[in-house]
Amino acid sequence: MNDIGIFFALVAGILSFFSPCVFPLLPAYITHLTGGKIEEGKILLNRKRLYIRSFGFIVGFSLVFIALGASASFIGKILMDYRIIVMQIAGFLIIIFGLQMAGLFQFKFLMREKKIETKQGTKNVFSSVLLGMAFASGWSPCVGLALSSILLLASSSDTLNQGIYLLSSYSLGMAIPFLVISIIVSYSLKTIKRINKYLGKLSFVNGMIMIVLGFFVLSGQMQKISAWLASYSLFQL
Repeated sequence: MNDIGIFFALVAGILSFFSPCVFPLLPAYITHLTGGKIEEGKILLNRKRLYIRSFGFIVGFSLVFIALGASASFIGKILMDYRIIVMQIAGFLIIIFGLQMAGLFQFKFLMREKKIETKQGTKNVFSSVLLGMAFASGWSPCVGLALSSILLLASSSDTLNQGIYLLSSYSLGMAIPFLVISIIVSYSLKTIKRINKYLGKLSFVNGMIMIVLGFFVLSGQMQKISAWLASYSLFQL
């Protein structure tokens, strides 16, 4: 499952960042992290502080995601005797989550969210790590669906390390655009307005990707594809 699963997790992380309930909030999080303020269409801040505290924020949400991945894999190992059933349930749920993300299903209970808010801005790197952890723990519903899908994939993985790799890839997928877009919007907020126009389409793409992933897991094709990729790589070497 390693290669193709990690690819799906990475893409899911990238698209999760551009979800309609996360991306528009980026300026607020940047000002919260750095103590900056918005004036004349740009964020006034200390750029060195932005880089350092953004790194702390990324470390914070990555720690939570990776811990969740390890926990899901651990539970999956306990249920190893029922691995086929676990994979089929996971695949079915991933498809449901994908349909919800794509807007084809509208289950209200999947749109519930739990927010953890902090009233004060971060004062140092440590507090930015805590903010990242709080951000991941109280994640909004449209990201929660993608995250839950990757966790289900981790629960059906062969080893504990695979679950950690999957959620590390998911975290990396979120971290890269977070850093890049944060730097861009610190010069101009026009980028936010331009990308906002495409958020609905990106959510649909994310949902379609999750549906494909769910069918792979449900049908047991994930292992076959990964085995083929592994043998192909060895042959090339």
